Amino acid sequence: MSDLKVFLVGPDGREVELRSSTVALEVDLQRRVEASMEAMLGIRFLASEYSTGPWHRGRVDSLGLDENGVPVVIEFKKGNDSGVVSQAVSYLTWLKSCRHEFEALVREKLGPAAAESINWRAPRALCIAAGFSHHDRVAVGDLGRSWPIELVRYRIFDGGLLSLQLVEPVSAAVGQAAVRRSTMPAVPTAAAEAAEPPVLAEAPECLRDLYGELDEVLTESGEVEVVPLRHYIAYRRLQNVASVLFRPSATHRAIVLYLRLHPDTVELEEGFTRDMRGIGHLGTGDLEVRIVSAVDVEKAVPLIRRAVQAA
Repeated sequence: MSDLKVFLVGPDGREVELRSSTVALEVDLQRRVEASMEAMLGIRFLASEYSTGPWHRGRVDSLGLDENGVPVVIEFKKGNDSGVVSQAVSYLTWLKSCRHEFEALVREKLGPAAAESINWRAPRALCIAAGFSHHDRVAVGDLGRSWPIELVRYRIFDGGLLSLQLVEPVSAAVGQAAVRRSTMPAVPTAAAEAAEPPVLAEAPECLRDLYGELDEVLTESGEVEVVPLRHYIAYRRLQNVASVLFRPSATHRAIVLYLRLHPDTVELEEGFTRDMRGIGHLGTGDLEVRIVSAVDVEKAVPLIRRAVQAA
């Protein structure tokens, strides 16, 4: 059973708990998610029941490209299936060995620009099922970033409501900032510098210090993954929560934060927050927050927490 409880106010004004269940057929869940994959998961749909060929001898339920340009394989299970994690690893192996085939598919479905901007640093898998075993969660936690696999629990509630919950592995992730501090060498090495995201390496020292404070706030929940990209750093759960960009110009030096928050729910402040709907920009999120000082980081805390809680 899911630990998520959903209530509705009844005719007498009392809260009534909605009953939950699983789908009658696995394909019903698959088709529903595929039809609204971008809205639900931040993933652009590419293909359904995609054959992995005679060597891998499999068929990926769904293929997609997420909002950060990362390839994604998605597997659906009506109930609990102890083999879903090993299946996800198998499909990730296939994906990494068939880059040209995947790029051709993206070019066909989404166009050449999307194909040229694919981020191959860490292709990932989503397993969507009614539940997962303790062993599934242990395996996913141990596989870590080498094989990024996310477990998502679904439930169907009265009225056709669909819930998707990201399941944390039993070895719950520590905030990314803490992980980086614990693994960072006392003296920077050439290898450590090479591993630093270019977008951060090119930022001036004053912005790097400010980013350290902002990163602590973004990762304080321990439930947000940091995804360094060429032009920005994404913070995500099932979808991007925030995108961080650097503006190193001497006259307009700032960190620009884009949050997945509806601008109409925020009292906009000139020079600090801006409605970005309909305005093209790198990263994702409709609310822009401009960070130029530690005071701005403090002002941004409530907005960041709202974005993380809503994800």
